[in-house]
Amino acid sequence: MDITLEQLGFSYQPGSPFEKRALEQVNVAFRSGSYSAIIGHTGSGKSTLLQHLNALLLPTEGKITIGDRVIQAGEKQRGLKDLREKVGIVFQFPEAQLFEETVEKDICFGPMNFGISEEDAKKRAREVIQEVGLSEELLTRSPFELSGGQMRRVAIAGVLAMDPEVLVLDEPTAGLDPHGRTEIMEMFYRLHQEKGLTTILVTHSMEDAARYAEKIVLMKNGTILQTGTPREIFSEADQLLELGLLVPEVVRFQKAFERRFQVKLEKTCLTMDELVEAITPQLDKGGDTI
Repeated sequence: MDITLEQLGFSYQPGSPFEKRALEQVNVAFRSGSYSAIIGHTGSGKSTLLQHLNALLLPTEGKITIGDRVIQAGEKQRGLKDLREKVGIVFQFPEAQLFEETVEKDICFGPMNFGISEEDAKKRAREVIQEVGLSEELLTRSPFELSGGQMRRVAIAGVLAMDPEVLVLDEPTAGLDPHGRTEIMEMFYRLHQEKGLTTILVTHSMEDAARYAEKIVLMKNGTILQTGTPREIFSEADQLLELGLLVPEVVRFQKAFERRFQVKLEKTCLTMDELVEAITPQLDKGGDTI
């Protein structure tokens, strides 16, 4: 499902003394089936933009096109329920939204709320519990008896049970250790590929943005500062550092190597394998100098 934002503007509490401008003339498109990452410093507008993608927030100016649905600022909107079924959002700490007596009931809540029969919802629950790497045996247990990592997977299963076409991830690995973060991100990437999802990741992890995204959207003060491939964005490491953002560790290593030995590698490397391949000829040429 294609998503296009045109001249999108948004203010919290518009027309009041407490009005706060959050988005300004945002123009960006997310191609169907693509994997994009949105990065930027805290307060840059990432989460506000994200909430427009399934109409949790409606634009103050401009318009959003999601599939064949157009949401124009100032126009009354009806039938948003159908849209929200197609665009699933996984917020930070999604396990905090668990509330039902059993895992099965929690996963079934969303689909049944959108009109799916109990029988079909239970069938979906059995499918998605395995997709997130958990056993069907957990369906009869209380979600509050599970570990923190299992609770998060149950909450994610609840989003997947609605069979969305678009998956929006808002810092989905917040609070997880490195191993848990890698497992969750690999799971999302696998689902992205297997289901052909349009995936949009909001993250502070430049490693995750570099590893998984095809396109990166860089935001500052509610505007789009730059869009490009990970290699294009991370080639401008100095700009990112000026914005208070880190760059992937492999890029930092490459920049330090180039400064130390006064060389310029042909491309910005995004993986350690790429960096080893690029540095090896320099080592061969440098002899004892390097």
